[in-house]
Amino acid sequence: MRMKPLTDKSGEVRELTREDMKRFRPADEVLPPQLLAALPKRKPGQRGAQKRPTKEPVTIRYSRDVLEYFRTTGPGWQARIDDALKEWVAQDRQNRER
Repeated sequence: MRMKPLTDKSGEVRELTREDMKRFRPADEVLPPQLLAALPKRKPGQRGAQKRPTKEPVTIRYSRDVLEYFRTTGPGWQARIDDALKEWVAQDRQNRER
């Protein structure tokens, strides 16, 4: 049986089938040793290093009018609260240094 190419003439990858997946082999069987050595060593499902510091989940209570204001600004309102608090912290630090 002849294998169907994974890409078309324009280079677009077609949708993979179960048969395609069954033919795949582990990277350590097919990659050159130099390339394999350059790949990160992680266990399956293990995340890489964080690009930015992670945020810490907390439970906090805000007044209803503050929440209504930020929610009406649309998606991303929680990040905007975080930005507003960061701005306040920066200003407060400046004031305390004086």
